[in-house]
Amino acid sequence: MNSKIMEIYNFDKRLLELAEKSEKSCTDAMAVLDGIAEYNGAKVLKAFSDNKVSEPCFYGSTGYGYGDMGREVIDKVFAQVFGCEDALVRFNFVSGTHALSTALFGVLRMGDRIVSITGKPYDTLEEVIGIAGDKGNGSLMDYGVEYGQADLLPDGTPDYDAITEAVKGAKVAYIQRSRGYSLRPAFTIDDIEKMIQAVKKGNPDAIVMVDNCYGEFIETREPTEVGADLIIGSLIKNAGGGIARTGGYIAGRADLVELCSYRLTCVGMGKEVGCTLGMNREMLLGLFFAPDVVAAAQKTSAFASELFTQLGFRCTPRKDDPRGDIITAIELGNEENLCAFCRGIQKGAPVDSFVTPEPWDMPGYSSKVIMAAGAFTNGASIELSADAPIREPYAVWMQGGITYTSGKLGVMLAAQEMIESGLC
Repeated sequence: MNSKIMEIYNFDKRLLELAEKSEKSCTDAMAVLDGIAEYNGAKVLKAFSDNKVSEPCFYGSTGYGYGDMGREVIDKVFAQVFGCEDALVRFNFVSGTHALSTALFGVLRMGDRIVSITGKPYDTLEEVIGIAGDKGNGSLMDYGVEYGQADLLPDGTPDYDAITEAVKGAKVAYIQRSRGYSLRPAFTIDDIEKMIQAVKKGNPDAIVMVDNCYGEFIETREPTEVGADLIIGSLIKNAGGGIARTGGYIAGRADLVELCSYRLTCVGMGKEVGCTLGMNREMLLGLFFAPDVVAAAQKTSAFASELFTQLGFRCTPRKDDPRGDIITAIELGNEENLCAFCRGIQKGAPVDSFVTPEPWDMPGYSSKVIMAAGAFTNGASIELSADAPIREPYAVWMQGGITYTSGKLGVMLAAQEMIESGLC
């Protein structure tokens, strides 16, 4: 650890010693992450060259967007990177939840049933499905789609026998890869492959849909390479590499991607329309950077986990545990610790470092939420950020870090804030 850099922030001496010890103990884990990034970087580069990415792909279009060369090439590049037939990559997906909603409404019809096989879905999807919110607001259940759920085992792992039973007669088996606001592990590709096998055992015709948010480039394979029919994600998370300012993707089976495109635009036009307004360049550049940016975020996560373990807090995953996403959950025990941590993360942000985060009633969430993020792109959780609902066990979910240096400093500032507040 560079002592001169550390002097810039006047860190507590004890914190410097713990940080140096933590970083050294992460050496082997970080070497593994570098190897994954190297492989994925090669995979992305090959997709660019195979699909002849060129300067005209960056020009964009207006109006209807007919014949937009860049839009078509981007879809092909993403499909190759994810090892699937087709992709729908658009800047006008406003969030991961929007892309997920588009996919669900694209493939489900009245009388169909969706089964979440990883327990209760993330907060923002509950109203889309209809298990929360007002009736009549246009949820899936309002349109006659039935909902079922296969809960996880007490240790947070999938219940494969329950999955096989639950999906019988279902149209969609839904997997949430990341943990949301829970303390279960994020699911690895091996986990997802076993879940898919359990689904197909009970219902060979079920469409397996994976919420891949926070999971892209964590490993050398994606869920579509182990049998998932559709994967969905946001470009202001992993796949946008900290460059894309907005957008999302749906990738997988060509017939299903086409149905989703009808939902995004309209039936009969689908993927053939939609101007790109000059956004192609940053979506391609973001994807190109993504493997290395995701590695930086994972290194930040590993360092945070080890440092806060040394400070006496329970962290998951640990530095060398198998990872399914870029997130580390830190159980801070009470609201005071949680808010101090978020204040420190905010102080380490390149943007809005002077802002003090406070809990608030955020739309789509059932509890007050505190969020720390000072990002070049608003809400981009591939950039260092932390958020938490104000409820037991007062855990904070920290993610991102587009460079390891900035990520590490942000984590240390979070610890420094807690130390200066007399909390650890």
